[in-house]
Amino acid sequence: MKTRSYLFFVLVFIHTFFFLHAQVKDPVADSLKKIGDSLQKQADYFQNKADSIIKSKEALIHWKKGGVFNIGGTQVSLSNWAGGGQNSVAIGSIFNGFINYKKEKINWDNSLTMQYGLIKQGGNKTWWKNDDQFQFTSKYGHEASKYWFYSALLDFKSQFAPGYNFPNDSVRISNLLAPAYGILALGMDFKVKDYFAILIAPATGKFTVVNDTKLADAGAFGVTPAVLDTGGAVLTHGKKFRSEMGGYVKVKFKKEIIHNVTIETNVELFSNYVTKPENIDVMWNTLISFKINRLLTTTLSTYLIYDDDVKIPVDRNGDGASDGTGPRVQFKQVFSIAFALKLK
Repeated sequence: MKTRSYLFFVLVFIHTFFFLHAQVKDPVADSLKKIGDSLQKQADYFQNKADSIIKSKEALIHWKKGGVFNIGGTQVSLSNWAGGGQNSVAIGSIFNGFINYKKEKINWDNSLTMQYGLIKQGGNKTWWKNDDQFQFTSKYGHEASKYWFYSALLDFKSQFAPGYNFPNDSVRISNLLAPAYGILALGMDFKVKDYFAILIAPATGKFTVVNDTKLADAGAFGVTPAVLDTGGAVLTHGKKFRSEMGGYVKVKFKKEIIHNVTIETNVELFSNYVTKPENIDVMWNTLISFKINRLLTTTLSTYLIYDDDVKIPVDRNGDGASDGTGPRVQFKQVFSIAFALKLK
């Protein structure tokens, strides 16, 4: 009887121990569990970070970017020089950059060109602008076949500072956003190599902005001029915006043709479907860079423009004074030796 009572007591004790042990958590086990959970969270965090870095690196593979920034100048000083001439100081800079994306059937090309130059001659204390250009172009393409892409192009051109009819610096002939030209084109892009492309865009809008009241009133750059009364007072100010619909072709070539010599040229042609479609607007710019050494580069840039709507003062009778206006070929050339910084 005593033996049975003893066994019963032992069984009750064991049952109670395990019951209480199940209800009360072991502090050591609980701490270890918390540490394990924390380590797991840290492992998950770093794994997610690693996956994110890998994805970012894979995405960057499809991007290609670069550019060149040049800055240079010239200085001429004369003293009792029998041949004549003027002292002068000139400084100029050029930035030419790009960032392109290419993945599977998608091509997206972006470029930015900025040029600015100043010159001071003789005893003139005023710096005159001799170069001023800003151009941004973005072209998106989706592959249609091996060499052809459905494409959309956005192009914007303007300048940074006012321009004057020197030496008369009171006559302003251009300004920031006066003019500014915009192109929005839809068409097909023929692209054999990365360095050569031809865009043919039968559906194109060309937009001209003259954000200067005096220039707009004068009808500069092809906008509608102001309406004047018989006394010359302005009744209605000139239009600051002009839009045209037409066809557009752009040819682009950029390549290192020989070691350290790179040429980039862009030819743009536009024909207005409504007004004088036979008079084609032409914009042709070229930049040739010759790398002398790690720091010095020689550049030659040219810019040719013909726009039937932009009237230039002309001398028809040859007396040396302008006696009318008309469309003319505009040409600009800049040659410089400059310090060059290559951007990657």
